[in-house]
Amino acid sequence: MADRLRAGIIGAGFIGGVHAHAVRAAGGEVTRVAASRPDRSEEAAVRLGARTAAVSGDALIDADDVDVVHVCSPNSTHVALARRALAAGKTVVCEKPLATTLDDARALVAAARGRVATVPFVYRFHPAAREIRARVHAGGAGPLHLLHGAYLQDWQAAGAPAGWRGDAAEGGAHRAFADVGVHWCDLVEFTSGHRITRLLAATAGGGTASTVQFETDSGATGSVVVSQTALGRRNALRISLDGERAAYRFDQESPEQLWIGDRDGDRVLHRGAPAYSPAAARYSLLPPGHPQGYQDCFNAFVADTYSAVHGDAPDGLPTFADGLRAAALTDAVIRSSESSTWVEVPS
Repeated sequence: MADRLRAGIIGAGFIGGVHAHAVRAAGGEVTRVAASRPDRSEEAAVRLGARTAAVSGDALIDADDVDVVHVCSPNSTHVALARRALAAGKTVVCEKPLATTLDDARALVAAARGRVATVPFVYRFHPAAREIRARVHAGGAGPLHLLHGAYLQDWQAAGAPAGWRGDAAEGGAHRAFADVGVHWCDLVEFTSGHRITRLLAATAGGGTASTVQFETDSGATGSVVVSQTALGRRNALRISLDGERAAYRFDQESPEQLWIGDRDGDRVLHRGAPAYSPAAARYSLLPPGHPQGYQDCFNAFVADTYSAVHGDAPDGLPTFADGLRAAALTDAVIRSSESSTWVEVPS
């Protein structure tokens, strides 16, 4: 394997472009791109700055000049492409959902054993999120008793077309939760150290909105509202971790700020503040006042993935096991919504 990792990107939409930027930021090279048709692959190779186009995803996986396969294609294709890439001995970065069924996600985790295989739960890479995690783990909040928030978008509001995501065969069931609700759950579990053990969910709008109540293995309760039809909400991922001594709040649309509440009142800690922990400062790459955002998080995720390929797996790298966790939560939300009852989340 080359010291400079060579990446192939399958899927050339918005997220494929994000991956391409992140590959280069990590010191890699985009060697091949495969889109839905050969002519689209040729166009995408130019647009994404790739060395050449691949006639298909399978051809890209089999190419000798691809070390890392980035799967950015529609949800229904993830399993077959990831399985083939793993069998070919490649490192795999697979967009979420890892799979549209729990059994398929379990099979991919088994196939990935011993390999570097990651899923871009990139909101973990906001410095403020790392700071929350460090403070909770250090006991700053005391016992957490309430975890709550929302993930609201509006791109499907007012009857806007959903594209392939609106087709259950392509995007999977309960698509808003599977698409963005799992990001919220991953961030809350990652920062709090809690695991959601049981939940009660209701889904509406053909899968475009879900509300979920839950309990955790450490005695907290919580709730999240997920919608992709919330007018005026572009990408409002908001979490609040409420403890006995302090509460920590984060809003992805204001990523430079961490809100802290305690008995002395509320205060805002800005990214890059001297009070930031080493774990958070590691991801604070620009001087304070120069905002970091989503692409910076993605760059950090890919850089950490590539570090793992070279034998240095950083703390907090989301792997296929985290993709399986997301599939388990989605499965529970589907079962609860269909039965209108509390259900256990598969471990």
